[in-house]
Amino acid sequence: MTDKQLQQNVLQELDWEPGVRATDIGVSVHEGVVTLSGFVDSYAEKFDAEDAAKRVFGVKGLANDLEVHLPYPAQRPDPEIAAAAVHALETATSIPAGRLQVTVRDGVLILEGEVDWQYQLTAAGNAVRWLSGVRDVRNRITVRPQVSAANVKTKIEDALRRSAEVEARRVTVDAADGKVTLRGTVHSWHERNEVEQAAWRAPGVTDVEDLLMVLP
Repeated sequence: MTDKQLQQNVLQELDWEPGVRATDIGVSVHEGVVTLSGFVDSYAEKFDAEDAAKRVFGVKGLANDLEVHLPYPAQRPDPEIAAAAVHALETATSIPAGRLQVTVRDGVLILEGEVDWQYQLTAAGNAVRWLSGVRDVRNRITVRPQVSAANVKTKIEDALRRSAEVEARRVTVDAADGKVTLRGTVHSWHERNEVEQAAWRAPGVTDVEDLLMVLP
């Protein structure tokens, strides 16, 4: 697939995504790496645009340079955003209570603290992504459980073999001190994402280095 064809496919996918106003988004492609530029009305729209681009077959990498320009009705003072974020985290049943902190500066929401599982870290980011007035979310939460590296490696490899969307024999997994390194090749960005998510779901994982190559 040529870069021009990939560019057209990404533009069409953005236009297909109901949460994105594609007319304000530019797409450039170089050797399979997609760059999104332009303006969106919310952080949620920026996230949706990135997610839509990653779904397109042939995308090897993505740079999201979209800028969030909040319309006047969506703008809120930082204290209001912080209060809304605290409430959202407190009402999310999958997030451990009392272990996260919220800071807001000029609409940029920063999450800090520690959790036991990667899904809890992801849930915290999801809980605040849609809040009005948020220009960006920086998730600095860390995962700090105690699990042996051998057990982590085995659980990830077993999960990959169970997955109908991953060709497990093309992927190698290394684990040490909570860090997982993925190597090998996958056929699409979607498959790469499935492998990475499988790695994050293992207990004890605090970091994933994704060195997988996308070879359509």
